[in-house]
Amino acid sequence: WAKIKRHVSLVCGNCYKRSEWLSDSRKKHRESTLWQRRYWEHQIRDESDFNRHVEYIHYNPVKHGLCGQPIQWPPSTLHRYIREGKHPVNWAMKDSSFDGLGFGE
Repeated sequence: WAKIKRHVSLVCGNCYKRSEWLSDSRKKHRESTLWQRRYWEHQIRDESDFNRHVEYIHYNPVKHGLCGQPIQWPPSTLHRYIREGKHPVNWAMKDSSFDGLGFGE
């Protein structure tokens, strides 16, 4: 992993070294815009686990303040899920609480 990270940093690092993209927290911890501080691997166990992860991803833009409701995030796969009938049009619109959806970090 260290070799891969070092190589990618050398190849792409300068493209992402933009101080205006760094939060105060990243500056404090001497982090870059390229690598994420916290990461954990997770193997999907079953269909239910997969669905929880998809819902987490659909709700993430709301959690991070990028939009007010999941449906308002244009690049979301939620739109495809609604078209395919996998989610109702009003999915997660009534419950604005991330914790209330039954998944977490």
